[in-house]
Amino acid sequence: MMGADKIERLFTGTDGRFFCARWGRPVAPVIFGLADESLDIFRGAIRAGFAHAGHPLAETDPEMGANLMLFFLRDWAELEDVPDLDALTGQAGLPARLAAASGGEGADQYRIFRFDADGGIRACLGFLRMSGALAEAHPAQLAEAVMMRSALNFARDVRPSASMAALIRAAYDPVLPVASRDPSHALRLAARMAAARS
Repeated sequence: MMGADKIERLFTGTDGRFFCARWGRPVAPVIFGLADESLDIFRGAIRAGFAHAGHPLAETDPEMGANLMLFFLRDWAELEDVPDLDALTGQAGLPARLAAASGGEGADQYRIFRFDADGGIRACLGFLRMSGALAEAHPAQLAEAVMMRSALNFARDVRPSASMAALIRAAYDPVLPVASRDPSHALRLAARMAAARS
């Protein structure tokens, strides 16, 4: 059972501030860089994960077209070929910074969240470099992990588990606010997880 203290840490950034947000609008996913057989696995994981959370998917977002964009790359240099990458991410020089991460070995994955005025997730951009440690990952397990990491704005890396699935389900309870910066929100999430088990 995941307690409130652990939940609070999952959403507390390096600045010491708590912020937990779920999607505030239907999720319209698009995936780049995968072969058809892997694409079906990831699409299925996204559908199943958001169905479990009780949150709708959509073909398109009225403002952005797609609002959950996943990019699978062999090397970060491939990001240079993405049109208007700086405008899309709001971050200049992102490929070079990702390549230089981890002491020059390069990061394996990177996520960017954008938020609506009420704090709910408006968009998520995920970038995964498949030539590093992720090259040996099982597609179904990686797909589940990617879905979970895009469902909530976790401040640290998380791994799929029954407790994590229960946390996501609790966070999407319509009784709760779409976003909160109050650490006591972790207590409310823990209470809903406990109630779901009883």
